Amino acid sequence: MNRFAALLDRLAYEPSRLGKLRLMTDYFRQVGDPDRGFGLAALTGALSFRLAKPALIRMLIYERVDPVLFDLSYDFVGDLSETVALLWPGKADETAAPPPGLAEVIETLESASKLDLPRVLARLLDALDETGRWALLKLITGALRVGVSARLAKQAVAELGGYSANDIEDLWHGLAPPYLDLFAWLEGREARPDPADPARFCPAMLAHAVTEKELAALTPADFAAEWKWDGIRVQAAVGRGPRGKIIRLYSRTGEEISAAFPDLVDGLGRAASESFSLDGELLIVRDGRVQAFGVLQQRLNRKQVTAALLSDFPAHIRAYDLLALDGEDLRALPFAERRQKLEAFVAAARVERLDLSPEIAFASWDFLAAARHDPASAGADWAAIEGVMLKRRDSIYVPGRPKGLWYKWKRDPFAVDAVLMYAQRGHGKRSSFYSDFTFGVWRAATGGDELVPVGKAYFGFTDAELRLLDRYVRNHTTNRFGPVREVAYGKDEGLVLEIAFEGLNRSSRHKSGVAMRFPRINRIRWDKPAREADRLETLERLIIA
Repeated sequence: MNRFAALLDRLAYEPSRLGKLRLMTDYFRQVGDPDRGFGLAALTGALSFRLAKPALIRMLIYERVDPVLFDLSYDFVGDLSETVALLWPGKADETAAPPPGLAEVIETLESASKLDLPRVLARLLDALDETGRWALLKLITGALRVGVSARLAKQAVAELGGYSANDIEDLWHGLAPPYLDLFAWLEGREARPDPADPARFCPAMLAHAVTEKELAALTPADFAAEWKWDGIRVQAAVGRGPRGKIIRLYSRTGEEISAAFPDLVDGLGRAASESFSLDGELLIVRDGRVQAFGVLQQRLNRKQVTAALLSDFPAHIRAYDLLALDGEDLRALPFAERRQKLEAFVAAARVERLDLSPEIAFASWDFLAAARHDPASAGADWAAIEGVMLKRRDSIYVPGRPKGLWYKWKRDPFAVDAVLMYAQRGHGKRSSFYSDFTFGVWRAATGGDELVPVGKAYFGFTDAELRLLDRYVRNHTTNRFGPVREVAYGKDEGLVLEIAFEGLNRSSRHKSGVAMRFPRINRIRWDKPAREADRLETLERLIIA
């Protein structure tokens, strides 16, 4: 465990990508099995400890440290794992056994029952030093936050055998921790693992946000254009197993979500082809019209899939790429060829909940820019469109985010002027600042206009602006509610923030009746009086019924 804790500690302070890559590669090269495999699983988010909740950690530290002291310390530090690791009363017993290894820690936690878990976790914390305790708590809460993506960790392990991250991605979803077969292959001791899964996940290809400078250097004829649908990226994989067809639905990251969408699984199972894998967008379609993302959200993350849910929120896949068909891997073909095969496949499949994402005919970037801002003019549902996608006609399907092949050209965000109402302290590096801001707009009420909250934002500003906002909150606090401060606001006082956001939906959970998508602070309007901030009616006009 100490080796893994030291790795996390160094990764947290290493600013460069190459430096992080070197640290991880050295760890995988020097640490033996199975510890390094579990380390890889932790860095890629492949470990989960269902019973180890933050509430349990709080309970354990409250039993050992004065609760008031802990709460004050946590408020100052801003990180639960770090606070507990530093305050935990360590055992200064020189005759104690050496600290457990990472594999031993994971196996101990996974085998512990809910009743035994507090005792087991406390024993492990007793056996570790401050850094080890911090790493253990980060591990079980799933909040490593050391600036390492899953792909970068896969790149680091790939370098053991001179391979690329794509080589690892291609087999990743057929492997399981502690990845003994993977390391044996990378070190030349065994053949390449064969993920013999007839309905396996293919790592997704992603797009870069295009800039105006990049767009000016691109030739329109080299690209195909499609709508960027405002849904959830999914992959449908169907194959023939020993007991019949295997039908799976995956999220963009490879998590299987088939159980949540039995209506889609049933439809895909009736497709004529025995095996295929397609890439598309999960949407809700009613009477032929794609619904806004807020409608799709009501279908997501439900614990029970009821008949009413299936009827009221009919799930749909809008396909835009075909990755495999009847045992043939199509990813090495140019996009234009894959598109032709996809069109033929969808037409022959005759699946009610599956259709084709149409291409947008265009001859210039100016035409496409106009369509991007007004999808209805090009025959698309405004509520379901985020912008357009540009795909090179000769591009192969490559995992990750390769440069120069696919671009996303999103519609410009909406913007309103809102008044700062509440602020809350941040966590981690922002624990000393008020960095989580709630803002509102005016609406008519008995006795005059009132401010109602419409959103919360914690990014979009620079470090210098954060310091100014923090100072404003401290100097204008009028009330406190636990960690939240209410600031002075009204017609004649208050700070106006320009808020950018991607869209609006109706929400019964919010006092204003609306909920913003991806709000962020665009700029601070020091020049604008609070009485001139926007009104709720302005926002309501943006909502798509």
